[in-house]
Amino acid sequence: MSSALSPVLSSYGWDDPWAQLAHPHLEAGGVPGRVARVDRGRVDVLTEQGRVRADPGRAATPAVSGVPRGSSAPLRAAVGDWVVLDPDARVAAVLPRRTALTRAVASGRSEGQVLAANVDTVLVAVALEVDPRPGRLERLIALAWESGAVPVVVLTKIDRADGDVLVAALADVSAAAPGVDVLPVSAMTGDGLGEVAATARGTTVLVGPSGAGKSTLANALLGDEVMAVGEVRASDGKGRHTTVHRELVPFGDRGVLVDTPGLRAVGLHDAAEGIDRAFADVVGVGEGCRFADCAHDREPGCAVREAVALGQLPERRWEAYRKLLREDEWAAARTDARLAAELRGRSKTITKAQRAAYRERRR
Repeated sequence: MSSALSPVLSSYGWDDPWAQLAHPHLEAGGVPGRVARVDRGRVDVLTEQGRVRADPGRAATPAVSGVPRGSSAPLRAAVGDWVVLDPDARVAAVLPRRTALTRAVASGRSEGQVLAANVDTVLVAVALEVDPRPGRLERLIALAWESGAVPVVVLTKIDRADGDVLVAALADVSAAAPGVDVLPVSAMTGDGLGEVAATARGTTVLVGPSGAGKSTLANALLGDEVMAVGEVRASDGKGRHTTVHRELVPFGDRGVLVDTPGLRAVGLHDAAEGIDRAFADVVGVGEGCRFADCAHDREPGCAVREAVALGQLPERRWEAYRKLLREDEWAAARTDARLAAELRGRSKTITKAQRAAYRERRR
């Protein structure tokens, strides 16, 4: 049976469109597979023949998201990527991504870090026992929407609180996630596990802070102790990073599941559309402004400022929206400045070469 039609690869998400993209490489003897882990300059790839430890090579695919336009840097395969290996177990090609969960790198550089590629669902884990930080939750939801995947908020550890606390926590989380399903679950008792599993189709990635119970939830969904788990400090609810790398594992007939390390920083990268979707309530109110280009500052007939003044729109939501937009605009300006500098550098190099050639001809 051709690898393009392999039921093994199909269980990882392989389909006809992927096979068509990979066809030229497969004709040349390449082997398709999906990246399960990236670690220390090597990549683990799930192929029809099994798991292969491969050399990442220097494959570059300009159409792939995660590499800025005009960048000459080689593409780095990320967890969830579909790749083609050459006979020497090197990554010969990375297929263009359908979606990519991307955050700004912690160093503050202008490029983004791909947390997971070709994602269908993002489970955002929030622990009930820890005071939920709405700002971080909003960032994660914006990140998920921008990726092209569907976010679902999972309120974990509900077995550790009584009914009134759960009701209040659900209300708080739902207020920070309008339009997003919020599912309460206990990985210990199994309450709500079926509802969460029902949303985990295709490629599902788990994100959230340390101590949110992501690995425990992953093990419960997978039905096996696949991911390492650790204790959470009672003083502040923070956990150790028991998951220290991103890893993709088969999820039965549901697809694949990706667990990720706890995210201390959630920087946004080119995420204007995701921010608008995460703050659909704010954007919806803004559609009632007198002017289409209203900045919601001092313009007359501003529906947003009026809604905040009347208590119809929480001021915290409005301020959070403005903050994320400013951050995203700043990141975009850094990217544009870097690309402009690269173009200037290339232009100078070409000009110097032309001048040198002209001088040579005049000799």
